[in-house]
Amino acid sequence: MARIAFLFPGQGAQKVGMGQQLYQTLPAARQLFDEAAEVLGYSLIDLCANGPAEKLNSTVISQPALYVCSLAALEALRATEPEAIAQCHAAAGLSLGEYTALVFAGAMSFREGLRVVQRRGEAMQAAADATPSGMVALLTMERPQVEEVCALARARGPIEIANYLCPGNTVVSGVLAACQEAERVGGEKGGRTVRLAVAGAFHTNLMKPADEALAQVLSEVTLQQPRLPVWSNVDAQPHTDPAEIRALLVRQVLQPVLWETTMRNLLAEGCDRFYEIGPGTTLAGLLKRVQRKIDCRNIPA
Repeated sequence: MARIAFLFPGQGAQKVGMGQQLYQTLPAARQLFDEAAEVLGYSLIDLCANGPAEKLNSTVISQPALYVCSLAALEALRATEPEAIAQCHAAAGLSLGEYTALVFAGAMSFREGLRVVQRRGEAMQAAADATPSGMVALLTMERPQVEEVCALARARGPIEIANYLCPGNTVVSGVLAACQEAERVGGEKGGRTVRLAVAGAFHTNLMKPADEALAQVLSEVTLQQPRLPVWSNVDAQPHTDPAEIRALLVRQVLQPVLWETTMRNLLAEGCDRFYEIGPGTTLAGLLKRVQRKIDCRNIPA
């Protein structure tokens, strides 16, 4: 029997049109979007289906949108492969996707998770508005080279490594001037750079005080012990203790995402079939950079 792990995407995977087909064809997915409209106070499915892209890409919209679309995709999997859900051994999500993983695992209800994600998006958007900043992927460069790029780019302002995604794909976060310098220096050193479709320097201290706002809203939520381990971005380890999960979610706002290590640890645990559940195919691509022949199936939104 396969040892199954579910992976849920994070911010940057959003695109106009996502969720529309699920909303139209799957009653369980439609119910999630309708419930989301009650919680959020606006029609999320309208923004997902029709955009505009500039609004959908804003942190305050894209985080709830990805959360709901991924859980809608999970309902599609439940309808077609219920045995995969029953046999799932572990779950992980990239940044925002960790909340989707926790809701799937039963640590939070859909409504509570959505309220937390909405507040997280608002707090991170506020931090980004306070300090114009961004994120840049540095491709085809190894970690020592990325660290050297950051050291040189710091002449223009704060910048740090934010995401360790896979071999040859590391993301840095910083103020806009430092991001521009990282793009220039990275290109000079033979790397390829991609500016990410996010509003701020996520997973660095530039996100303060979003961590405090998130801690406040998490303190008002009842976290249950998940029925299966959820792997944290902060330490690339599985967790089932609600107090630990709460603390790690707060730390996640300011600390780097250890995605490559998480994938390696899941593989070492014996996971041999993965499902990427939600918009995009980014996580499957990252996983195949770690282990090329791994079985990873996409459940789109």
